[in-house]
Amino acid sequence: MSASLGDKLFYQINGLILGLIALSCLLPIIHVAALSLSDPHYIVSGSVSFWPRGWSLDSYNLLINGTRIIQSFVNSLVITVVGVALSLAFTILAAYPLSRSYMYGRRFFTLAIVFTMLFSGGMIPTYLVVKSLGLMNTYGAIWLPALVSTYYMLIMRSFFANIPGELEEAARIDGCGEFRYMMRIVLPLSLPVIATVSLFYAVGYWNSFISVLLYIQDIDKYNLAVLVQRMIKSQSLLQEINNLPVQEQTAVTPEGIKSAGIIVMVIPMLIIYPFLQKYFIKGVMIGAIKG
Repeated sequence: MSASLGDKLFYQINGLILGLIALSCLLPIIHVAALSLSDPHYIVSGSVSFWPRGWSLDSYNLLINGTRIIQSFVNSLVITVVGVALSLAFTILAAYPLSRSYMYGRRFFTLAIVFTMLFSGGMIPTYLVVKSLGLMNTYGAIWLPALVSTYYMLIMRSFFANIPGELEEAARIDGCGEFRYMMRIVLPLSLPVIATVSLFYAVGYWNSFISVLLYIQDIDKYNLAVLVQRMIKSQSLLQEINNLPVQEQTAVTPEGIKSAGIIVMVIPMLIIYPFLQKYFIKGVMIGAIKG
C-alpha cells in the first residue's frame, strides 16, 4: 500500500525536525572535539568551529600527565561496573517474582513499589540515612540509594510476564525449580531488556554527579563527571598549569584541556551504545507496550 501525499509530507517534516534535533545534540560535541585537537593559537583566536585546526594532541598529553584524569577514569569504571552489576542483579530479583501471577501479595508489593515513583524521602532524609549507615566517603553511598530503579524494574517485569507460559509448564514437567527456571529459561530469553536496562544503569552511574558531591569527600575518589565539572568551573586547572614547566604551559590552553576532559568522559558511552542499540530498541518496546 503506497503512502498518500499527506503521509509523505508528514514523514519529510518529521525527518527534518528530528534531523535538526540530532544536529543540535551532535554539533556541540563536534565543536568540543575540534577544540581538544586544535593548536592553542587557533583556540585562543577563536577560529576553531567544527574541524580541528593545526592538529595537536598536546591537550590530551597534558590532561593525562598533569591532572587526575586517569584516577578519575578508573573511579568512574569502578562505580559503573560494580553499580550496574548490583543494580541489574537486584532489579531482576525484584522483577521476576512480581511477574509471576501465583506470587502471594503480588498486587500489594507492586503498588508499594510504584508508590516510590510518586513520593520519595528527599535529599536530606536520604543523606541522613546514608550517614547513619556509615557509608560516607565510600562508593556504597552511590550504589545503595540507586540500587533499584522502579521504572526499569517495571519494564523488566513486563518483559518477564510476556514470556510464554508453555515454556514454564514444560520446564516444570522436567523438574525445573524456580531459580533454575529463571536462570536457564527466563534470563537467556530476556537479553534485549537486560541489555537495555544495563545501558540505562551504566549511563546513570557513569554520569553520577550530585551523589558524588554529597557523599564523597576524598578528591582521589572523584569520578570523571565531578573532575570535569571542577576543571570547567574552578581555577584549580589554571593553578596546576602554572606549576608546570614554561614549555608545557605555552603548548596548550585551559580551553583545550577542558575540551579534552569532556571528550574523555563522553567517548566510552558513545562506543558502548552502538553495540547495544538493537537490544535497546527491542527491549524498550517489548517491555513497555505489552503487559
